[in-house]
Amino acid sequence: MVTIDALRQMGADVDDGLARCMNMESFYLDLVNMALKDPGFEKLSDAVKAGDNKAAFEAAHGLKGIVANLSITPLSNEISEMTELLRKDQEADYQGYVDRILDMRNKLSAL
Repeated sequence: MVTIDALRQMGADVDDGLARCMNMESFYLDLVNMALKDPGFEKLSDAVKAGDNKAAFEAAHGLKGIVANLSITPLSNEISEMTELLRKDQEADYQGYVDRILDMRNKLSAL
């Protein structure tokens, strides 16, 4: 299970995330653990593999809101960058983004 200290070590802005959760540590950690299991990660991966940028944008945008509100900075930064590229329908190595996002999610989940 993810801990406050582990999140800090990974670069999350835990103080901001806790403030959004009325400084209730267990509530915050429950939300973080739920976020890391969100089906949007698989939807994003599947959409990129299918070359469906519209569906990829929708999945990335949803994940961006979740991880940004919890101040999971390592994921938030990567997902935000990908979301903006998808919003503009720019060519990019979206699979590379997905790989980094899933790797970070897996590292956070393993804490």
